[in-house]
Amino acid sequence: MKINANEIKVGMLLEYKNDLWQVLKTQHVKPGKGGAFAQVEMKSINKNTKLNERFRSNETVEKASIVETNFNYIYKDENNYYFINPKSFEQIEVKKNIVGDKGKLLSENLEVSISFYNENPISIDLPNQVNCKIETTDVALKGQTVSSSYKPAKLDNGLSIQVPPFIEAGDEVIVDTRNLEYIKKI
Repeated sequence: MKINANEIKVGMLLEYKNDLWQVLKTQHVKPGKGGAFAQVEMKSINKNTKLNERFRSNETVEKASIVETNFNYIYKDENNYYFINPKSFEQIEVKKNIVGDKGKLLSENLEVSISFYNENPISIDLPNQVNCKIETTDVALKGQTVSSSYKPAKLDNGLSIQVPPFIEAGDEVIVDTRNLEYIKKI
């Protein structure tokens, strides 16, 4: 779908120069002399390179058509994560480099949203909150009010987060998947 350069927004996916680009920054500039333009910083989804490009406001660019589908996580092996579509029971595999660090937060049967471009998975979105179990945590020092009242804790999936002093090993907590912060105890 063609869109005008002045419609480009952060987070959009564009087809440009035979590649798929995610928009990181955009700035619309109207100089005193000459026509307006959009200064766009993009990152290639496939090659992991960055590109700064100027589009005149009357130019058009191709917006990538992305299909998002919900899947449930099943298991992983050395190279891939495996998901199943709860409606059609179609099973797919997603390479570990596409999932990235989010893979540590996956638990069996967790519903995720996978984005496809030309029937190939390009990204995965987790729910905003997941349940995790505290494996180990430091002892809270009594009367420690000068510094922040949070202490380090290690989750059962290997990730480290900061938790309040009343959280102990074995407790179940809710963690925000966007910034890996403690939300509340279950």
